[in-house]
Amino acid sequence: MRLPKQTYMLEKNSMPVPEVRRRDFLAAAVAATPALAGQTPGSYRIDCQSHLYVPEILALMEKRQGSPRAYRQAGDLYVLVNQWARRVLPKHTDVDAKLADMDGANIRTTMLSINDPGPELFGVDGPQVARTAHDFLADVMKAHPSRFIGLATLPLQDMDASLSELTRCVDKLQFRGILLYSNLDGKWPDEPQFRPLFRRAAETGIPILLHPAYPATYDQTSGYEMAATLGLMFDTSIALTRIILAGMLDEFPKLKLVCPHVGGTVPYLIGRMDHQTQVLKRGIRYIRKPPSEYLRQIWLDAVSPRPEAIRYGCDLVGMDRMLYGSDHPWVDPKLIANCIHEIKLSPADERKVFAGNAEKLFQL
Repeated sequence: MRLPKQTYMLEKNSMPVPEVRRRDFLAAAVAATPALAGQTPGSYRIDCQSHLYVPEILALMEKRQGSPRAYRQAGDLYVLVNQWARRVLPKHTDVDAKLADMDGANIRTTMLSINDPGPELFGVDGPQVARTAHDFLADVMKAHPSRFIGLATLPLQDMDASLSELTRCVDKLQFRGILLYSNLDGKWPDEPQFRPLFRRAAETGIPILLHPAYPATYDQTSGYEMAATLGLMFDTSIALTRIILAGMLDEFPKLKLVCPHVGGTVPYLIGRMDHQTQVLKRGIRYIRKPPSEYLRQIWLDAVSPRPEAIRYGCDLVGMDRMLYGSDHPWVDPKLIANCIHEIKLSPADERKVFAGNAEKLFQL
Protein backbone atom coordinates (compact mmCIF):
# COMPACT_ATOMS: atom_id res chain seq x y z
CA MET A 1 0.00 0.00 0.00
CA ARG A 2 1.24 3.48 -0.81
CA LEU A 3 -0.09 6.32 1.29
CA PRO A 4 -0.86 9.69 -0.31
CA LYS A 5 1.86 12.32 0.00
CA GLN A 6 -0.49 15.25 0.47
CA THR A 7 -1.88 16.41 3.78
CA TYR A 8 -4.86 18.36 5.02
CA MET A 9 -4.89 21.19 7.53
CA LEU A 10 -7.96 22.83 9.02
CA GLU A 11 -8.27 26.50 9.89
CA LYS A 12 -10.02 27.69 13.02
CA ASN A 13 -13.37 27.75 11.25
CA SER A 14 -12.89 23.99 10.52
CA MET A 15 -13.00 24.61 6.75
CA PRO A 16 -10.32 22.87 4.68
CA VAL A 17 -7.47 24.94 3.25
CA PRO A 18 -5.36 24.03 0.20
CA GLU A 19 -3.37 20.82 0.52
CA VAL A 20 0.24 21.11 1.64
CA ARG A 21 3.09 18.64 1.74
CA ARG A 22 4.31 17.39 5.11
CA ARG A 23 7.78 18.90 4.73
CA ASP A 24 6.30 22.35 4.00
CA PHE A 25 3.94 22.00 6.95
CA LEU A 26 6.82 21.16 9.30
CA ALA A 27 9.13 23.82 7.86
CA ALA A 28 6.54 26.48 8.61
CA ALA A 29 6.10 25.10 12.12
CA VAL A 30 9.80 25.17 12.97
CA ALA A 31 10.09 28.77 11.79
CA ALA A 32 7.39 29.76 14.28
CA THR A 33 8.83 27.93 17.31
CA PRO A 34 9.92 30.13 20.22
CA ALA A 35 12.77 29.05 22.46
CA LEU A 36 12.08 28.29 26.10
CA ALA A 37 15.12 30.00 27.49
CA GLY A 38 15.99 30.63 31.11
CA GLN A 39 14.00 27.82 32.63
CA THR A 40 15.30 26.59 35.95
CA PRO A 41 15.21 22.87 36.73
CA GLY A 42 12.19 23.31 38.99
CA SER A 43 10.10 25.43 36.65
CA TYR A 44 9.54 23.40 33.49
CA ARG A 45 7.06 20.62 32.88
CA ILE A 46 7.05 17.38 30.91
CA ASP A 47 3.72 16.36 29.40
CA CYS A 48 3.39 12.59 29.33
CA GLN A 49 0.17 12.39 27.31
CA SER A 50 -0.41 14.45 24.17
CA HIS A 51 -1.69 13.58 20.71
CA LEU A 52 -1.90 14.62 17.07
CA TYR A 53 -3.78 13.24 14.11
CA VAL A 54 -1.42 12.39 11.24
CA PRO A 55 -2.52 14.34 8.14
CA GLU A 56 -1.42 11.62 5.71
CA ILE A 57 -3.42 9.00 7.57
CA LEU A 58 -6.49 11.25 7.62
CA ALA A 59 -6.11 11.59 3.85
CA LEU A 60 -5.89 7.81 3.53
CA MET A 61 -8.98 7.38 5.70
CA GLU A 62 -10.98 9.70 3.44
CA LYS A 63 -10.43 7.16 0.65
CA ARG A 64 -11.52 4.15 2.70
CA GLN A 65 -15.02 2.71 2.52
CA GLY A 66 -15.09 0.78 5.79
CA SER A 67 -14.09 1.53 9.37
CA PRO A 68 -11.89 3.28 10.24
CA ARG A 69 -12.58 6.03 7.74
CA ALA A 70 -12.92 9.80 7.51
CA TYR A 71 -15.55 11.90 5.78
CA ARG A 72 -16.50 15.54 5.32
CA GLN A 73 -19.79 17.03 6.36
CA ALA A 74 -20.77 20.71 6.23
CA GLY A 75 -17.12 21.65 5.77
CA ASP A 76 -15.86 19.65 8.77
CA LEU A 77 -13.78 16.48 8.78
CA TYR A 78 -14.95 13.54 10.88
CA VAL A 79 -13.20 10.32 11.88
CA LEU A 80 -15.48 7.28 12.11
CA VAL A 81 -14.45 4.16 14.03
CA ASN A 82 -17.23 1.59 13.90
CA GLN A 83 -20.24 3.61 15.12
CA TRP A 84 -18.33 6.46 16.79
CA ALA A 85 -17.84 9.68 14.79
CA ARG A 86 -15.61 12.47 16.12
CA ARG A 87 -14.95 15.83 14.53
CA VAL A 88 -11.35 16.75 13.73
CA LEU A 89 -10.77 20.23 15.10
CA PRO A 90 -7.97 22.59 14.01
CA LYS A 91 -5.70 21.85 16.98
CA HIS A 92 -5.91 18.12 16.34
CA THR A 93 -3.44 18.39 13.45
CA ASP A 94 -1.63 21.65 14.24
CA VAL A 95 1.93 21.49 15.56
CA ASP A 96 2.12 25.30 15.91
CA ALA A 97 -1.00 25.33 18.10
CA LYS A 98 0.41 22.56 20.26
CA LEU A 99 3.67 24.44 20.73
CA ALA A 100 1.80 27.61 21.65
CA ASP A 101 -0.23 25.76 24.27
CA MET A 102 2.92 24.07 25.56
CA ASP A 103 4.61 27.43 25.97
CA GLY A 104 1.53 28.84 27.69
CA ALA A 105 1.59 25.98 30.19
CA ASN A 106 5.39 26.01 30.70
CA ILE A 107 5.79 22.58 29.10
CA ARG A 108 9.36 22.02 27.96
CA THR A 109 8.91 18.55 26.47
CA THR A 110 5.90 16.55 25.31
CA MET A 111 5.69 12.79 24.94
CA LEU A 112 3.82 12.75 21.64
CA SER A 113 1.63 10.03 20.17
CA ILE A 114 -1.00 9.74 17.47
CA ASN A 115 -4.73 9.99 17.97
CA ASP A 116 -6.67 6.80 17.48
CA PRO A 117 -7.57 4.86 15.38
CA GLY A 118 -4.40 2.88 15.70
CA PRO A 119 -2.66 0.69 13.12
CA GLU A 120 -4.28 -2.46 14.52
CA LEU A 121 -7.58 -1.44 12.89
CA PHE A 122 -6.16 -1.20 9.35
CA GLY A 123 -5.75 -4.92 8.63
CA VAL A 124 -2.89 -5.80 6.30
CA ASP A 125 -2.16 -2.10 5.84
CA GLY A 126 -1.41 -1.73 9.56
CA PRO A 127 2.40 -1.98 9.37
CA GLN A 128 2.54 0.74 6.69
CA VAL A 129 0.13 2.93 8.65
CA ALA A 130 2.39 2.57 11.71
CA ARG A 131 5.49 3.51 9.72
CA THR A 132 3.74 6.55 8.26
CA ALA A 133 2.58 7.66 11.71
CA HIS A 134 6.01 7.24 13.23
CA ASP A 135 7.77 9.00 10.35
CA PHE A 136 5.43 11.94 10.88
CA LEU A 137 6.16 12.06 14.61
CA ALA A 138 9.89 11.74 13.91
CA ASP A 139 9.69 14.71 11.53
CA VAL A 140 7.99 16.76 14.25
CA MET A 141 10.77 15.76 16.66
CA LYS A 142 13.46 16.78 14.17
CA ALA A 143 11.78 20.11 13.51
CA HIS A 144 11.59 20.86 17.25
CA PRO A 145 14.53 19.27 19.08
CA SER A 146 13.94 18.82 22.82
CA ARG A 147 10.25 19.78 22.54
CA PHE A 148 8.82 16.42 21.43
CA ILE A 149 9.64 12.76 22.06
CA GLY A 150 7.69 10.05 20.29
CA LEU A 151 5.66 7.14 21.63
CA ALA A 152 5.22 4.23 19.21
CA THR A 153 1.77 2.83 18.36
CA LEU A 154 2.23 -0.59 16.82
CA PRO A 155 0.35 -2.81 14.32
CA LEU A 156 -0.31 -5.54 16.85
CA GLN A 157 -2.30 -7.73 14.46
CA ASP A 158 1.24 -8.61 13.22
CA MET A 159 3.60 -9.19 16.14
CA ASP A 160 6.71 -9.66 13.99
CA ALA A 161 6.05 -6.36 12.23
CA SER A 162 5.34 -4.71 15.59
CA LEU A 163 8.60 -5.77 17.18
CA SER A 164 10.54 -4.77 14.07
CA GLU A 165 8.85 -1.36 14.01
CA LEU A 166 9.48 -0.89 17.73
CA THR A 167 13.18 -1.52 17.16
CA ARG A 168 13.20 1.08 14.36
CA CYS A 169 11.35 3.61 16.52
CA VAL A 170 13.70 3.22 19.48
CA ASP A 171 17.04 2.75 17.72
CA LYS A 172 16.61 4.99 14.67
CA LEU A 173 13.88 7.49 15.52
CA GLN A 174 14.80 7.90 19.21
CA PHE A 175 11.33 7.23 20.58
CA ARG A 176 11.15 6.56 24.32
CA GLY A 177 7.95 4.61 24.86
CA ILE A 178 4.92 2.72 23.55
CA LEU A 179 1.30 3.82 23.45
CA LEU A 180 -0.79 0.66 23.82
CA TYR A 181 -4.53 0.79 23.29
CA SER A 182 -6.77 -0.66 25.97
CA ASN A 183 -8.34 -2.98 23.42
CA LEU A 184 -6.83 -4.03 20.15
CA ASP A 185 -9.61 -4.45 17.62
CA GLY A 186 -11.69 -6.05 20.37
CA LYS A 187 -8.88 -8.08 21.95
CA TRP A 188 -7.49 -7.29 25.41
CA PRO A 189 -3.76 -6.60 25.89
CA ASP A 190 -3.30 -9.45 28.39
CA GLU A 191 -4.21 -12.06 25.76
CA PRO A 192 -1.33 -14.44 24.97
CA GLN A 193 -0.58 -13.17 21.46
CA PHE A 194 0.50 -9.80 22.90
CA ARG A 195 2.91 -11.14 25.52
CA PRO A 196 5.98 -10.75 23.25
CA LEU A 197 5.44 -6.99 23.28
CA PHE A 198 5.36 -6.86 27.08
CA ARG A 199 8.42 -9.10 27.21
CA ARG A 200 10.36 -6.80 24.87
CA ALA A 201 9.29 -3.70 26.78
CA ALA A 202 10.33 -5.22 30.12
CA GLU A 203 13.67 -6.42 28.78
CA THR A 204 14.56 -3.06 27.25
CA GLY A 205 13.05 -0.79 29.90
CA ILE A 206 10.68 0.91 27.45
CA PRO A 207 7.60 2.29 29.23
CA ILE A 208 4.11 1.35 28.00
CA LEU A 209 1.35 3.94 28.25
CA LEU A 210 -2.01 2.16 28.35
CA HIS A 211 -4.50 4.41 26.55
CA PRO A 212 -8.23 4.00 25.84
CA ALA A 213 -9.52 3.33 22.34
CA TYR A 214 -12.95 2.67 20.82
CA PRO A 215 -14.56 1.24 23.95
CA ALA A 216 -15.79 -2.31 24.23
CA THR A 217 -18.77 -0.82 26.07
CA TYR A 218 -19.64 1.61 23.27
CA ASP A 219 -23.17 0.26 22.86
CA GLN A 220 -23.81 0.66 26.58
CA THR A 221 -22.30 4.17 26.80
CA SER A 222 -23.30 5.77 23.49
CA GLY A 223 -26.51 7.19 24.96
CA TYR A 224 -26.18 10.78 26.16
CA GLU A 225 -22.71 10.85 24.50
CA MET A 226 -21.16 8.94 27.40
CA ALA A 227 -18.63 7.01 25.29
CA ALA A 228 -15.83 9.46 26.05
CA THR A 229 -17.01 10.25 29.57
CA LEU A 230 -17.46 6.66 30.78
CA GLY A 231 -16.73 4.24 27.94
CA LEU A 232 -13.07 5.19 27.55
CA MET A 233 -12.47 5.08 31.30
CA PHE A 234 -14.19 1.71 31.59
CA ASP A 235 -12.01 0.38 28.76
CA THR A 236 -8.76 1.37 30.44
CA SER A 237 -10.03 0.03 33.76
CA ILE A 238 -10.93 -3.36 32.29
CA ALA A 239 -7.59 -3.62 30.49
CA LEU A 240 -5.56 -2.68 33.57
CA THR A 241 -7.51 -5.02 35.84
CA ARG A 242 -7.01 -7.88 33.40
CA ILE A 243 -3.27 -7.18 33.25
CA ILE A 244 -3.11 -7.29 37.05
CA LEU A 245 -5.25 -10.42 37.47
CA ALA A 246 -3.42 -12.20 34.62
CA GLY A 247 -0.28 -12.05 36.76
CA MET A 248 1.61 -10.03 34.18
CA LEU A 249 3.29 -7.80 36.75
CA ASP A 250 4.80 -10.95 38.28
CA GLU A 251 5.62 -12.41 34.88
CA PHE A 252 7.33 -9.15 33.87
CA PRO A 253 8.48 -7.57 37.14
CA LYS A 254 10.57 -4.93 35.34
CA LEU A 255 7.63 -3.76 33.25
CA LYS A 256 7.12 0.01 33.31
CA LEU A 257 3.38 0.50 32.87
CA VAL A 258 1.56 3.84 32.90
CA CYS A 259 -2.21 4.12 33.25
CA PRO A 260 -3.53 7.57 32.29
CA HIS A 261 -6.47 9.58 33.62
CA VAL A 262 -5.47 8.78 37.22
CA GLY A 263 -6.03 5.09 36.54
CA GLY A 264 -9.56 5.32 35.15
CA THR A 265 -11.90 3.79 37.71
CA VAL A 266 -9.41 1.31 39.15
CA PRO A 267 -8.23 3.44 42.11
CA TYR A 268 -11.83 3.80 43.30
CA LEU A 269 -12.55 0.07 42.96
CA ILE A 270 -9.25 -1.26 44.25
CA GLY A 271 -10.64 -1.97 47.71
CA ARG A 272 -13.38 -4.08 46.17
CA MET A 273 -10.78 -5.91 44.06
CA ASP A 274 -8.76 -6.67 47.17
CA HIS A 275 -11.85 -7.99 48.94
CA GLN A 276 -12.97 -10.09 45.99
CA THR A 277 -9.55 -11.69 45.57
CA GLN A 278 -8.32 -11.95 49.15
CA VAL A 279 -11.54 -12.67 51.05
CA LEU A 280 -13.88 -14.27 48.49
CA LYS A 281 -10.99 -15.83 46.54
CA ARG A 282 -12.31 -14.73 43.14
CA GLY A 283 -9.78 -14.09 40.38
CA ILE A 284 -6.72 -15.21 42.36
CA ARG A 285 -5.40 -17.91 40.03
CA TYR A 286 -2.48 -15.90 38.62
CA ILE A 287 -1.71 -13.37 41.37
CA ARG A 288 0.50 -13.63 44.44
CA LYS A 289 -0.63 -10.56 46.40
CA PRO A 290 -3.55 -8.13 46.65
CA PRO A 291 -4.33 -6.08 43.53
CA SER A 292 -3.65 -2.87 45.47
CA GLU A 293 -0.01 -3.92 45.82
CA TYR A 294 0.28 -4.43 42.06
CA LEU A 295 -1.32 -1.04 41.52
CA ARG A 296 1.58 0.53 43.40
CA GLN A 297 3.92 -0.89 40.72
CA ILE A 298 2.14 1.21 38.08
CA TRP A 299 2.55 4.88 37.19
CA LEU A 300 -0.52 7.09 36.82
CA ASP A 301 -0.87 10.35 34.96
CA ALA A 302 -2.77 13.29 36.43
CA VAL A 303 -5.25 13.85 33.60
CA SER A 304 -8.34 14.61 35.66
CA PRO A 305 -10.12 17.95 36.02
CA ARG A 306 -10.70 17.27 39.75
CA PRO A 307 -7.88 18.03 42.21
CA GLU A 308 -9.35 15.52 44.68
CA ALA A 309 -8.89 12.69 42.18
CA ILE A 310 -5.25 13.61 41.63
CA ARG A 311 -4.67 13.82 45.38
CA TYR A 312 -6.18 10.37 45.87
CA GLY A 313 -4.04 8.95 43.08
CA CYS A 314 -0.91 10.41 44.68
CA ASP A 315 -1.85 8.92 48.04
CA LEU A 316 -2.55 5.54 46.48
CA VAL A 317 0.57 4.97 44.33
CA GLY A 318 2.99 7.43 45.95
CA MET A 319 4.52 10.69 44.79
CA ASP A 320 7.21 8.90 42.76
CA ARG A 321 4.60 7.37 40.42
CA MET A 322 2.37 10.31 39.48
CA LEU A 323 3.07 12.03 36.16
CA TYR A 324 1.88 15.31 34.73
CA GLY A 325 -0.09 14.83 31.50
CA SER A 326 -2.50 17.03 29.59
CA ASP A 327 -4.31 14.88 26.99
CA HIS A 328 -3.86 17.83 24.63
CA PRO A 329 -5.49 18.79 22.26
CA TRP A 330 -8.61 17.41 23.95
CA VAL A 331 -7.77 19.14 27.25
CA ASP A 332 -6.15 22.50 28.01
CA PRO A 333 -2.76 21.74 29.65
CA LYS A 334 -3.24 24.59 32.12
CA LEU A 335 -6.40 22.94 33.49
CA ILE A 336 -4.48 19.90 34.74
CA ALA A 337 -1.56 22.01 35.96
CA ASN A 338 -3.92 24.18 37.99
CA CYS A 339 -5.53 21.09 39.53
CA ILE A 340 -2.09 19.87 40.61
CA HIS A 341 -1.35 23.27 42.16
CA GLU A 342 -4.65 23.13 44.05
CA ILE A 343 -3.69 20.02 46.00
CA LYS A 344 -0.78 22.00 47.50
CA LEU A 345 2.03 19.50 47.22
CA SER A 346 5.40 20.31 48.71
CA PRO A 347 7.79 21.97 46.24
CA ALA A 348 9.81 18.75 46.02
CA ASP A 349 6.74 16.60 45.31
CA GLU A 350 5.35 19.08 42.80
CA ARG A 351 8.68 18.99 40.98
CA LYS A 352 8.44 15.18 40.84
CA VAL A 353 4.95 15.26 39.34
CA PHE A 354 5.64 18.00 36.81
CA ALA A 355 8.97 16.68 35.52
CA GLY A 356 11.19 14.61 37.78
CA ASN A 357 9.23 11.36 37.66
CA ALA A 358 8.95 11.53 33.86
CA GLU A 359 12.67 12.21 33.50
CA LYS A 360 13.44 9.04 35.43
CA LEU A 361 10.75 6.88 33.81
CA PHE A 362 11.53 7.83 30.20
CA GLN A 363 15.28 8.32 30.84
CA LEU A 364 15.24 11.89 29.57
